[in-house]
Amino acid sequence: MKALIYKSTGSWYVAGAEDGQVYNARLKGVFKMEGLNSTNPVAVGDEVDMDIEEVAENTAIITNIYDRKNYMVRASPHHRLHHHIIASNLDQALLFATLKDPRTSQGFIDRFLVSAEAYHIPAIVVFNKSDIYRKKELDKFAELKDIYEAIGYKVLLASMQTGQGGEEIRDLLRDKTTLLSGHSGVGKSTFINTMFPQMGLRTQEVSGWSGKGMHTTTFAEMFNLPGGGKIIDTPGIREYGLVDIPKQELSHYFPEMRRLLGNCQFNNCLHVNEPGCAVKYAAEHSLMAMDRYVSYYAILESITENKY
Repeated sequence: MKALIYKSTGSWYVAGAEDGQVYNARLKGVFKMEGLNSTNPVAVGDEVDMDIEEVAENTAIITNIYDRKNYMVRASPHHRLHHHIIASNLDQALLFATLKDPRTSQGFIDRFLVSAEAYHIPAIVVFNKSDIYRKKELDKFAELKDIYEAIGYKVLLASMQTGQGGEEIRDLLRDKTTLLSGHSGVGKSTFINTMFPQMGLRTQEVSGWSGKGMHTTTFAEMFNLPGGGKIIDTPGIREYGLVDIPKQELSHYFPEMRRLLGNCQFNNCLHVNEPGCAVKYAAEHSLMAMDRYVSYYAILESITENKY
């Protein structure tokens, strides 16, 4: 029987089957995913085949995992050379960011966007909590919106307290499978509760002593949206570790750099100290945002190309 994975809790999976039933499913033996060093062989969003184990208890055994059209990954918190697949078979990814309480760094945003580019997933950035922003934060939002929209990303300002941006986001989610991501405390669960109150997700306040969000989502989980579409809520993440992106390829995942690569003097240009570099020229002459070039350089320096 064919099914869709809605939740992963490590060793058991919640699967929605084509017969309309929800099953607790587990893997049959050890699945070896060809060419993928993953900490989780089955991910939310995966399509699988199952054999029913106990009809009375709604348990099943996963016997096959279908090929994924795409997936979003980050470095495993426990093994930096291994993937942790956040979710698969996505139409888009929506990153919740905040400019205050807690502040999302531009470096974090750029790492997320690089990962989305690498796995061919359209990304949208939502700056939430606009109701607590003053002129400083609103000016920063306008600056970031200009930077990201100039290179093709959709950027929205939202507040779940005032309802700003809510309808536009709801429209973007309709009939699509969307990954929701961001730091803890940026308002993902509040957004879901406000837009879709029947889901009743738990929320917590930002921790006063640290300014960091408190974790409310332990495992990735997919929900069906009323009116069509699915959202995948994910645990809040403090850092976004990239995997499997060689230094030579990194610039391909910055859209504004990708357009310039053919103009560099050398084919293997890393855009740091090489002569005749079109990317460095663009950054130094305000033809692309210097902040994005700084992010590129920081990510480049963090990439360790260890073989495993």
